[in-house]
Amino acid sequence: MSSILTITLNPTVDLFGEVGVVRPIRKVRVSNQRYAPGGGGINVARVIDTIGGEVEAVFLAGGPTGSWLDTLLARDGIRRQMVPISGDTRVAFAVQESGSGFDYRFVPNGPAVSNEEVKPCLEIVRRHPAEYVVASGSLPEKVTPDIYAKMAKIVAEKGGRFVLDSSGDGLRVTLEESRVFLVKPSLGELEQFVGHELDEQSAREAAVSLVKRGVAEMVAVTMGAHGALLVTAEDVLRMPTPRVKVRSAIGAGDSFLGAMVSALAGGWAVKGAFHLGIAAGAAAVLTPGTELCRREDIRSLYPMSPDADTELLAGLV
Repeated sequence: MSSILTITLNPTVDLFGEVGVVRPIRKVRVSNQRYAPGGGGINVARVIDTIGGEVEAVFLAGGPTGSWLDTLLARDGIRRQMVPISGDTRVAFAVQESGSGFDYRFVPNGPAVSNEEVKPCLEIVRRHPAEYVVASGSLPEKVTPDIYAKMAKIVAEKGGRFVLDSSGDGLRVTLEESRVFLVKPSLGELEQFVGHELDEQSAREAAVSLVKRGVAEMVAVTMGAHGALLVTAEDVLRMPTPRVKVRSAIGAGDSFLGAMVSALAGGWAVKGAFHLGIAAGAAAVLTPGTELCRREDIRSLYPMSPDADTELLAGLV
């Protein structure tokens, strides 16, 4: 299996707990607290590691909370390189209301980061032997929005494959200034990119346009409970999400991307990798809070695909 490098420029320490009812003014007691390393690329790395892929996570971190994040990654056995910054790593907090089942998520913007502090990440991308580089998550304040485009160009010059999962200017500028192997916007992120609301047909047309323009070799649009859409130069694939009991939707998109990239790096055909991503995304909603997909759940959900290949699945998860 080819090695995978993930990049997280604005990571988090994720706190999760459960409450009876969310109320204003009064104290709301939280139970069953959990602490996890978070941020797009870190979550993708956690998923890849869970299902047996070879991955290393690169992330910016600073202050006591940055040390805490690094400790949590060490606890989970994730190979990593921490790039120090002067600001404090953000802490995000989510609670699930037991009465309604709703998740309430509170996510700070995170520290401002100078372009000088980000430069080491470019050097790591330049010298790392990974065939796949996954840049996932929001951009920190003050970082120029072309940072992912610069990474994409470095990876392309090395003959590697650059995968992007971001939003706003990070998504827009990268697709304007570089070419990526795979881009994975959610439906909402794609709407923000094109500037108007999309139904499934118009989302398909927008994704096809990106591929035809040569912006990306593949575009995967995740649509939550409605499944996902994958566009390549050869095909347009549409797959619904398996029907499962939802405990929390946190991390479903990262689980989808981590599983799909793992499969591609393992030599899977595109269609099978896409189906594995769908299974992993569905597996993630079976787990509470910030817990991501579990191997056994991916195994049980993947054969629901009509193109299931159990031999390939056994080799990966």
